[in-house]
Amino acid sequence: MEIDGLGAFRPRGGGYQFFPAAGPKVFIAYAHEDAAAAERLYAAFRSHGIVPWLDRMKLLPGQNWPRAIERAIEVSDFVVACLSRQSLRKRGQFQAELRCALDCARRVPQDDTYLLPVRLEECAVPPQISREIQYVDLFPDWEQGVRRVVKAIRLQVKARSELRPTG
Repeated sequence: MEIDGLGAFRPRGGGYQFFPAAGPKVFIAYAHEDAAAAERLYAAFRSHGIVPWLDRMKLLPGQNWPRAIERAIEVSDFVVACLSRQSLRKRGQFQAELRCALDCARRVPQDDTYLLPVRLEECAVPPQISREIQYVDLFPDWEQGVRRVVKAIRLQVKARSELRPTG
């Protein structure tokens, strides 16, 4: 049984043991109109050994989805925010996820990468983000944009592991 992308309980020795997810955990925030691009990112991250969290793939029937999404953002190593003209113009869940991610970003060390804004198309980046955080364009070259995001994640994971005390 998988637990919110954190890992899974698997049978072992007549019981069950928790096995944590192997790669960095990434929450993908998007507007529902951008679902196809979000699912494409989900697949790309998985192919690079990154553990993505996407509501369409992770929410279970009957689950309190606003709380599950908030928890997934809080426990993720990174949040990728998919920016488009539609997502920025809309009120609703995407804006709530973006605010939650910005709040979580304030709690990580200042030089840590946590929020990774990606533009799906030509659009304005909210000033609250563009003043402090570099974004990546996934257009016109999707693959190059994904490689830049994956590189940023890997570099930050490496930097975090080098800062952890050993032993």
